[in-house]
Amino acid sequence: MKIEQIYTGCLAQGAYYIESHGEAVIIDPLRETQPYIDRLEKDGVTLKYIFETHFHADFVSGHLDLSQKTKAPIVYGPTANPEFEATIAEDLQIFEIGNIKIKVLHTPGHTLESTTYLLIDENGKETAIFSGDTLFLGDVGRPDLAQKAANMTQEDLAGMLYESLYTKILPLSDDITVYPAHGAGSACGKNMMKETVDTLGNQKKINYALNQPSKEAFIAAVTDGLLSPPAYFGMNVAMNKKGYESFEHVLAQGMKALTAEAFEQLAEQRGALILDTRTNSDFAKGFIPQSVNIGLSGDFAPWVGAMIVDVNQPILLVTDAGDEEEAVTRLSRVGFDHVLGHLAGGFQAWVNAGKEIDTVNRITASHFAQEIENKEVTVIDVRKESEYAAEHINDAYSKPLAYINEWINTIDPTQHFYIHCAGGYRSMIAASILQARGYRNFTEIEGGFGAIAQTSVPKTDFICQSKVLK
Repeated sequence: MKIEQIYTGCLAQGAYYIESHGEAVIIDPLRETQPYIDRLEKDGVTLKYIFETHFHADFVSGHLDLSQKTKAPIVYGPTANPEFEATIAEDLQIFEIGNIKIKVLHTPGHTLESTTYLLIDENGKETAIFSGDTLFLGDVGRPDLAQKAANMTQEDLAGMLYESLYTKILPLSDDITVYPAHGAGSACGKNMMKETVDTLGNQKKINYALNQPSKEAFIAAVTDGLLSPPAYFGMNVAMNKKGYESFEHVLAQGMKALTAEAFEQLAEQRGALILDTRTNSDFAKGFIPQSVNIGLSGDFAPWVGAMIVDVNQPILLVTDAGDEEEAVTRLSRVGFDHVLGHLAGGFQAWVNAGKEIDTVNRITASHFAQEIENKEVTVIDVRKESEYAAEHINDAYSKPLAYINEWINTIDPTQHFYIHCAGGYRSMIAASILQARGYRNFTEIEGGFGAIAQTSVPKTDFICQSKVLK
């Protein structure tokens, strides 16, 4: 028996490949399926099942393409109602793969169809659970995402989650390995550990949600401090439930190389958003007017989802040479399938064509410190609330990037302000959006708070973020 966790850092997502005696299963596959096909062929095994733990909100699964290519059936837990052919398992149903078995544990709460898969090895020993978004390391799945579809409150769903955890998972042996669907950085939970594998016994000791004195206390604990989910989540759920274009079709369309002239014409004709995936430092020096910068080197796909929201938005890409395929692939993982093509030759081709360019007013942290000395200025901090609470510039305003569509209209365009994040990635996203919407009376700070902290700029006392989050 082999178990492999295939972890994708930019999504904080874990897919799983399990093989036994010539047969394999894949749990929660990513959108691009060729790596799985290659692995199956290399191992000389047949894919018997594709297990889905639930209808994912934060990414588009590769279940449909993978099933079409391998003829392996897609399996969901009880109550799932996909709009395509699938096996809807019963609670406690057993599936055999080679010499091992997988037992279905219906664990609703995160969503109604949420299911944990219990692995039973060749000797009949319960060995591991693939817990999806039911149980994370250090946390549990948020119970507020399925409220509308379930016609229930988040408290109702949290109560279901309590029953699932305390009756189906906690009675299992301490030595069982926990393989969750997500790790730290995912918006599907609020307090996940950076580790991606643990024992159930250790989680019983350290996971706050598994140590509540009562159901009421559990509900209060898991619903406390939940931030609004990214707006694109509902659209990803719909794609996972209803279906989508094949990844190959999406990739072929996105890989169309366009001249600067064709790029400009297509942007105007289709109302396409120009997405520049270069580094924030390169973008600041020059970019196509109205384009939005979300760097490929960071948490690219989740930020695209949070900022652009509408997965049907036509997109044109500006990338560094050789990054086109990666950009299209990562966009497809969160459902942005309408990439019309990319600028052949990158930004330099735009410059060579004599087209108009724009820049961001960016200064160093030391320059910032000199400019504001003994002056009253407006500073906007776009980091997360927890980062701001831990330490920030005195009198700075906390306006997290995730909520820019809510706070942007409160900005006075006649009043100058400074803007920063932790290192420059998020503040440049904000700067590009601000300028695309006509706001130009601001200065962005290179290196963000990390660089500012090394200057004499007055700051609050540091508070450990782990204490802030409790």
